[in-house]
Amino acid sequence: MLHLSRLTSLALTIALVIGAPLAFAAQPAPAVAPAGTAATAKAPLPLEELRTFAEVMDRIKAAYVEPVDDKTLLENAIKGMLSNLDPHSAYLGPEDFTELQESTSGEFGGLGIEVGSEDGFIKVVSPIDDTPASKAGIQAGDFIVKINGAPTRGQTMTEAVDKMRGKIGQKITLTLVRDGGTPFDVTLARAVIQVKSVKAQLLESGYGYIRITQFQVKTGEEVSKALAKLRKDNGKKLNGIILDLRNNPGGVLQAAVEVVDHFIKKGLIVYTKGRIANSELRFSATGKDESEAVPMVVLINGGSASASEIVAGALQDQKRAVVMGTTSFGKGSVQTVLPLNNDRALKITTALYFTPNGRSIQAQGIVPDIEVRKAKITNEADGDYFKEADLQGHLGNGNGGADKPTGSGAKAKAMPQDDDYQLAQALSLLKGLSITSGR
Repeated sequence: MLHLSRLTSLALTIALVIGAPLAFAAQPAPAVAPAGTAATAKAPLPLEELRTFAEVMDRIKAAYVEPVDDKTLLENAIKGMLSNLDPHSAYLGPEDFTELQESTSGEFGGLGIEVGSEDGFIKVVSPIDDTPASKAGIQAGDFIVKINGAPTRGQTMTEAVDKMRGKIGQKITLTLVRDGGTPFDVTLARAVIQVKSVKAQLLESGYGYIRITQFQVKTGEEVSKALAKLRKDNGKKLNGIILDLRNNPGGVLQAAVEVVDHFIKKGLIVYTKGRIANSELRFSATGKDESEAVPMVVLINGGSASASEIVAGALQDQKRAVVMGTTSFGKGSVQTVLPLNNDRALKITTALYFTPNGRSIQAQGIVPDIEVRKAKITNEADGDYFKEADLQGHLGNGNGGADKPTGSGAKAKAMPQDDDYQLAQALSLLKGLSITSGR
């Protein structure tokens, strides 16, 4: 199973508890690599290292302050073996494996935040829309320094997350540090997180907005429905579309491919390179473009990772969309879930993915075509200027149009772009593209 996400290995294994949308695509992986590959080249067992391993186990069992059983020591050894490979490989126990499988449904319990680790602290990667965390104002980049008053520094990710666990409805207080400022407390109630991965609306007549919060199994299908709804609501062909992938941490590889497929008619979407069989894959468009080739802008930022970068990179390389925002996260590796016996599994990095033009995004990210940083919008009141139509005895329009005196315009309904600078810039660009394309 191919899995795309950007959290640290321990965060990945317990993400269900705190709301991280883990996902994997159904892609079988061989239990043994094909003969003749480097993966199966037999080498003599490192007997000296195995003797050292056995000796360390014996010393721990004999000298550690508390009794430790063989099972615990061996499981810890396996976890260490995986965690030292890269930040995304991990050993999944029965509970972690179950949580990983369940999370693709888009419903899980927790606070609605994705976390990673940095400098020994728990760091918020991104809050998930419409969850307790996002409603409480928690932001990407916040450090969680305390959980219910207990410092998190020095704790493992698992230990910290265990403290966040609890019954639905119970409250938990997180102490956060933002931008190096003074610590402050946020109290949240644990909840069942039901995440809709796709949201869509018309920003203005003719201009559609689609936001994908994460890539779940049904995200491709949801985008198809969103496009149909936007066309219906608009009553005619759209003038342009904004695809918002900001703070989208990734998810199911196949879902990312399906999303791109809705916007292009032909061409390569993404390909992967790895060492084991089935790790070298190529995904191309099937010709079912549902966007009617209207002008398009894709929004990304530092919170856009993995599957989000596949989508942005493909649409950028295929010259289908203008990518706007800030450079993405840079997670360009693929994880495969290899089931073991006793309901356990390994999640290991097996491949790197590449954009149609052969770019590896790993540790570099997608660079936007137009950089637009986050900023606050301050709306100034537009004075009611005296107009020609206010003058007594003014001439009529001549073409039969109605007069438009001062104050005749209807008050505009509040829209997402009103206080979202990056989105407002994307909409302005989209209007320009629409005008120049003659739509």
